Amino acid sequence: MIHKAGFVNIIGNPNVGKSTLMNALVGEKLSIITPKAQTTRHRILGIVNHEEYQIVFSDTPGIINPAYELQASMMDFVKSAFEDADVLIYMVEVGETALKNEAFFNKIIHSKIPVILLLNKIDKSNKEEVDEKIAFWRNKVPNSFIYVISALEKFNVDAVFYKIIELLPESPPFYPKDQLTDKNERFFVNEKIREKILTHYKKEIPYSVEVETESFIEEDAIVRIRSIIMVERDTQKGIIIGHKGTAIKRVGAEARKDLERFFQKKVFIELYVKVNKNWRSDKNQLKRFGYQQ
Repeated sequence: MIHKAGFVNIIGNPNVGKSTLMNALVGEKLSIITPKAQTTRHRILGIVNHEEYQIVFSDTPGIINPAYELQASMMDFVKSAFEDADVLIYMVEVGETALKNEAFFNKIIHSKIPVILLLNKIDKSNKEEVDEKIAFWRNKVPNSFIYVISALEKFNVDAVFYKIIELLPESPPFYPKDQLTDKNERFFVNEKIREKILTHYKKEIPYSVEVETESFIEEDAIVRIRSIIMVERDTQKGIIIGHKGTAIKRVGAEARKDLERFFQKKVFIELYVKVNKNWRSDKNQLKRFGYQQ
């Protein structure tokens, strides 16, 4: 039997729907999703297994021009996605005309590997505008296979999935066939807490936060978790906690419900807030949090 396997890496500008697409393709909510830009900070793998193929999907941060060390590290994850891809998915939405980084765009149009260009969020457009955009992108990225989709509504996602299988190279699997992702349980705890912070806090607060799970103890009937929410300033600590602790209690309660669905058992979670000044610009701290190799 011929077996296919490969890395399918998804790139695009912030808020284009990359995480929604990967979750739809994998069939599990691995990447957190919020309306805010820069929700995805790491490169996250989602693995789809079949007896005839293994697809390793890779969700990367949205492409930006970095303003500080954390953002530069996020763009390093995007660079690595170009290096090991067997199929590259370039995702755009109606209204977009360019990638925010010219060097990355040049890599796409000169790619030696197959490129699938996905025009997302077509449910928010009309046929005339969609046809116009297809012609625009066909001219701009002539080396691509173009599909119109709605990742949120899962419209045409199956067609993209079958095209990916067609384009995969022959290869043995890269990961064990029962593996879903390359990340451990603590990573998903951190991300779920951070998702709730992105949802409920405004301005700079969500972007100044990092989450570290200090303790993850899985018992037969319950998972016991202790996590630290890092902020950069004392004033941010007070905002995260809220009046009489109401804000942080809401984050913990909502994260617990999602984690119980994810782990399929009861979850007990303790949250604490700690000031870690200027962690976003500290290379040693970024390495500790998994942003730098």
